Amino acid sequence: MSDVPYTTVIGLEVHVQLATKSKLFCRCSTQFGAEPNTQTCPVCIGMPGSLPVMNRRAFELSLKTAVALNCNIPEFTKWDRKQYYYPDLPKGYQISQFDLPMSADGYLEISDPKDKFEPKRIGIIRAHLEEDAGKSVHDEAHGKADSEIDLNRTGTPLLEIVSQPDMRSSAEARAFLDELKLLLTYIAVSDCNMQEGSLRVDANVNLHLEKDGKKIATPIVEIKNMNSFRAVERALEYEAPRQYREWQETGRQLGEAPKQTRGWDDVAGVTRGQRSKEESSDYRYFPDPDLAPVITSAAEVEAVRESLGELPADLRTRLAEGYNLSPYDADVLVNQGRAVIDYYLAVAGESGDPKAACNWVTQQVLRELKEREQAIDAFDISASKLAGLITAVNDGLLPSTRAPEAFQLMLAQGCDITAALAELKIERVDESALVELVKELLAANPKTVADIQGGKLQAAASLIGQAKKKNPNVDPNRVRELAIELATAGN
Repeated sequence: MSDVPYTTVIGLEVHVQLATKSKLFCRCSTQFGAEPNTQTCPVCIGMPGSLPVMNRRAFELSLKTAVALNCNIPEFTKWDRKQYYYPDLPKGYQISQFDLPMSADGYLEISDPKDKFEPKRIGIIRAHLEEDAGKSVHDEAHGKADSEIDLNRTGTPLLEIVSQPDMRSSAEARAFLDELKLLLTYIAVSDCNMQEGSLRVDANVNLHLEKDGKKIATPIVEIKNMNSFRAVERALEYEAPRQYREWQETGRQLGEAPKQTRGWDDVAGVTRGQRSKEESSDYRYFPDPDLAPVITSAAEVEAVRESLGELPADLRTRLAEGYNLSPYDADVLVNQGRAVIDYYLAVAGESGDPKAACNWVTQQVLRELKEREQAIDAFDISASKLAGLITAVNDGLLPSTRAPEAFQLMLAQGCDITAALAELKIERVDESALVELVKELLAANPKTVADIQGGKLQAAASLIGQAKKKNPNVDPNRVRELAIELATAGN
């Protein structure tokens, strides 16, 4: 239970750059990293007489996202001009959607496997399609204070996803962003690369509190310039107490001050005031006369819904219920993406041991992928080979203590478990031979026998090293079990 005297109210606006090859209303490339101002044309820089034509692929990707977010899809949607001046907006307006967006009233469910908060549903006010502006490049570091404009990004298709103010903590906001990014990558509508600007986040924050028995709300602040999900968390954790201090000083409530835009200074760890936020009337929206409205039939929406496949939330449920994995393990696997899930499902299915498959994939496999900076598709141990290793352990052909050794050999040589066993000279130890070995060790270690008989069962572990010296292929767990069984047989 929080002991702060207020409730933090958070809504997020997420701009997602869609994975199209060309811009929203022209054929210019959207490829990242090109020389400044080399991917422009009369349409995207607003030359007189040029006419926009809608990119059908961008609309399809937006529709796919909206359906995955459980939004209502209207039959009719139109384009609007959002009027404002900024140096990187050459037309003097942005083509966006105002009163009739392409989708609205959706939701995304979030939870935390570590139970930081209760599972909850975050409402989606709208997800609408619009074009991006250009980029201002500020050269403040060299003392010139010059700014240059790169218009390559102008006209790139963006899907703006606006949440309800349903989040109450930075942890919930982070969970929402993580889940949203995972969903977008699963349905392959964006690469969500924040470093390249493919996913950008603004946060709207204010406080709800009580004074003299009345519930009041503070003015809303919009936070910008957050270049990572961790930055979003830090900004929210800073902004809430800052707003409370400001309210204590001024007493201003919602409606008594204009909405303020503040930028996040990641180095200093503070938000800084930038400007007062415009209202929708300031943008003088009106329907774009150069673009036809878009009609989407119910049949089209249903076809998109059927094409989505299994989404992250559905996969977590299937792994927990069908494979008996913990919510935490299911979450770890799902968060790695569809390719890792497919790999795990193949290992689990072929080995018949879902839990062991999970342990191997989430520990050894993911560690190797991280160290090698490699995708699962390029991993040198196929799902079938890893399943063979797990089966060998379960069948007693491979001692569990030597399984990591076999795994590393398979990784280095690309061989299967049969070849690895031969290379490492690992052979199954006959049970009768193992019994004789343990009897021999017990006879040579009377103090260990006495300790076991006296109830100190952990003393049996002292025989494992001796057993492995005589036969490196023995199963340590079986040595311990036999030592306890044989030492207490006469008691």
